[in-house]
Amino acid sequence: MTMENFFSFTIMQYDIVAHVLTLWYAVMLAALFYFAMTMYQVLPKYRISSVLSVVVMVSAFLILYTQANSWINNFTFDPVTNMYVKNPDTLFTNGYRYLNWLIDVPTLLLQMTFVVTLTAAVAWKARIWFVISGCLMILTGYVGQFYEMADDRMWFWIWFVVSCAFFVHVYYLVYQVITGAKQDKRIDEKGRKILSTIWYIFLFAWMLYPIAYLMPVIMNTADGVVIRQILFTIADVTAKVIYWVLLSQLAFMLSRSEGYDYNAIKKKA
Repeated sequence: MTMENFFSFTIMQYDIVAHVLTLWYAVMLAALFYFAMTMYQVLPKYRISSVLSVVVMVSAFLILYTQANSWINNFTFDPVTNMYVKNPDTLFTNGYRYLNWLIDVPTLLLQMTFVVTLTAAVAWKARIWFVISGCLMILTGYVGQFYEMADDRMWFWIWFVVSCAFFVHVYYLVYQVITGAKQDKRIDEKGRKILSTIWYIFLFAWMLYPIAYLMPVIMNTADGVVIRQILFTIADVTAKVIYWVLLSQLAFMLSRSEGYDYNAIKKKA
């Protein structure tokens, strides 16, 4: 079982987690409308990135909505202790997160290769390894979290290290793709700044995941649960929604540089 099932929570702790999880899927729903409405503002060759964003946001909203309900249904308020206590017949699981990440992570990594210009060989190599390393990073982390509250955490650490190996490889691949994209002469200084910002987002947001993952070791308390759910949510919103908005802005810029003016086309229509 995950650490969330081992504690009772004050009203404040319970509400913070419930509100954070609600914010999480609400942001995904808002992002869904954004990507759907701006899809045709880029050239068709970049549009696959927006299409993937819409598909992912639909799945993310449905999965994360289920995750939020899992929290709400797992605890009952006890007026005697003034605490939210675990229902004996239910379990809270972070497995929904991993299901969401298994869809999101390979997709968001692939999207970059559809916007930036790479040689065919480099693009296909990057796409293949993004999918392989991204999926294995999530799957090995998923297995490891089943051992996070074990008396002997040996398997927890083994799977954590294995997952981190793929995590580092993904970092390396992203750095390679962004560095290569900056050499594209079509990308001006503003575009290169967007690429740099995307890289910094990866450095910041993705490092929150292992910290949250290790929370049963760092702070194995009810407060640790609250911090973990906040960290997961900040990382998800930053690494997904903000990243995708920046990537779409790069696609807008490249489309305009190639003579595609959506507003002019819309006026003529």
